[in-house]
Amino acid sequence: MITRNFILATAGHVDHGKSSLVKALTGTDPDRLPEEKARGITIDLGFAHLQLDGSAGGEPVTYNVGIVDVPGHEDFVKNMVAGVGSIDVALLIVAADDCWMPQTEEHLQILTYLGVSRSVVALTKIDLAQNESAAIQEIRERLANSPFVDAPIVPTSVVTGRGLNELKKQLSILLVNTPTPRDIGKPRLAVDRVFTLRGIGTVVTGTTTGGCLHRGEEIVVQPTGASGRIRSVQNHNRDVESSAPGTRTALNIPDVKDAQRGIQRGDVITLPALGAAGTVFDAVLTKSDRLRGSKSPAARALKDGTRVRVHLGSSDVAAHVILLGERQLESGHTALAQFRCEAPIYAFTGDRFIVRDWSEQATLAGGIVLDSNPEKEKLQSRERVARLQTRANAPDDVRAILLSEIAKAGFAPKEGLLTKSRFSDVEIGETLGSLKNEGAVILAGDWALHKLWWEKIIGTSTERIEEEHRAHPNRVGLSLADLKNATASALPSEDLFDALLRELATRGYTYNSSIIRRSTHQLSLLPDLQTAGTKLRSTLSAKPFDPPSRKELAPDRPLQQALDFLLETGEATLLSEDVVLLTDAITRAAKLVQDFLHRNKSATASELRQLLGTSRRVVIPLLEHFDRQGLTRREGDKRVPAR
Repeated sequence: MITRNFILATAGHVDHGKSSLVKALTGTDPDRLPEEKARGITIDLGFAHLQLDGSAGGEPVTYNVGIVDVPGHEDFVKNMVAGVGSIDVALLIVAADDCWMPQTEEHLQILTYLGVSRSVVALTKIDLAQNESAAIQEIRERLANSPFVDAPIVPTSVVTGRGLNELKKQLSILLVNTPTPRDIGKPRLAVDRVFTLRGIGTVVTGTTTGGCLHRGEEIVVQPTGASGRIRSVQNHNRDVESSAPGTRTALNIPDVKDAQRGIQRGDVITLPALGAAGTVFDAVLTKSDRLRGSKSPAARALKDGTRVRVHLGSSDVAAHVILLGERQLESGHTALAQFRCEAPIYAFTGDRFIVRDWSEQATLAGGIVLDSNPEKEKLQSRERVARLQTRANAPDDVRAILLSEIAKAGFAPKEGLLTKSRFSDVEIGETLGSLKNEGAVILAGDWALHKLWWEKIIGTSTERIEEEHRAHPNRVGLSLADLKNATASALPSEDLFDALLRELATRGYTYNSSIIRRSTHQLSLLPDLQTAGTKLRSTLSAKPFDPPSRKELAPDRPLQQALDFLLETGEATLLSEDVVLLTDAITRAAKLVQDFLHRNKSATASELRQLLGTSRRVVIPLLEHFDRQGLTRREGDKRVPAR
């Protein structure tokens, strides 16, 4: 037997029979508060469990449906919103004797903002209907231009029992094609109820989404960051080892450490590795087209800078909305926005939320979190707006979100990339690999680099090297220290500087421990030193084995600079503080000495001095140079061929 878990929420106007219908379907009265019993209306969230049988692909299926019964009164819409943030399907309830009413419409818009697209409509109190077909027709017309335009409408009566079995049947049919809640390995439980039991301690309830929470597991409470451990887990009053996505869950967390306050509705139970709460997020906002022409306060344009209430999950946080590129948001339109919250809120990229006015009298808009960790600057920049628009166009596309995340700074650490998002680590890793294969992203050590940003860094680096070659053609190249300084503000780590050097090496540049240069760079003297260079070469060539002393070679500044160039480029070699020879002359001298030693087996410094026609001032440092090079070896006062 296949078992699937789903969450269903009621929706509809006050006194349309939501709670009575839930009780008739499940046997559980969701109204638990004495005030609810006394007033006859639902004030807060109520919960029940419904088990339905069905089939999928010829296999029998059991649907475990957690029901969230919501209040319908306009004064308690904020409680309604706290219960529908994580549902899979809706049961929209309309009374036959009242038909479509203000909260019916508001609840429909809230469900639409939250992305709920599957619903069954229960036409309740059908025993009181004066014209059943007219009531059905009115509902069908009201559902036009909504995700529920084709939703089945089932007439029901809790008094006569009419339609209850048909309603269960339609719910089973609806759930056959409803995707099961995803397990992405990132569990969250938005707390909608908290109570304390003697001998048990704190118990919280909510809907588990995104992954499983296990008995004995270490958890963290967001946004406070308090830590604790789950002592026990229950699902519809049954002890279980873990709670799966799409289940109503009760967690016993007796000892919450480091909490400045107790756990409250609006908190989130999650894992320590899944990031922290923040006070700023970027989003795309939509204001329902159904508000056009309405006299409701919700129809008024949402203006830039307005103070609002943000309902995300079960949380309710005050915030200011900053519209990007717009002064106000009209009905039927969308806009990019940043929310600056007055208290921390735990949001994932991809989360849907509701915006209500400050006084909680009207539902103004709905949104999707596009960036739960936005940049602190460049709020209205074209690049930022373009990235957010890309996300807004495809909020469920992991490729688009991942690429734009890396593009924010041009780089991002692979570890923890999009942790606070509705994508699994597997999805993120596989997509990162695909982007690498496409050439859109470069993976360098622990970093993911955006191709365009990386090419810009490479371009800046090569230009800096070429600039050095143009300004100082007499130098070998640019010091690595200078290149590092030039890129320090852009590169976040030493590892990426090493990766940059390796990349430059594939593009025609060579480097050693201190210098980087273009491989084809030909050193040359500056124009005003070329005469001095010619003079030095001529002097050194005139007596290649017996040149003047270094001081005599370069008595002035231009000749000194020209000599430094010859030494740096290797055209000349400094044998001692006083002796400089052309490198070609040293090579010729080495050949003469080796041939002489080959014939004579050994030779004194005096004999080799006479061979080369030089002085002791030159021959001694020259022979010591040959010793260091491994061409000769000194034995007493003689030189012999090195072994």
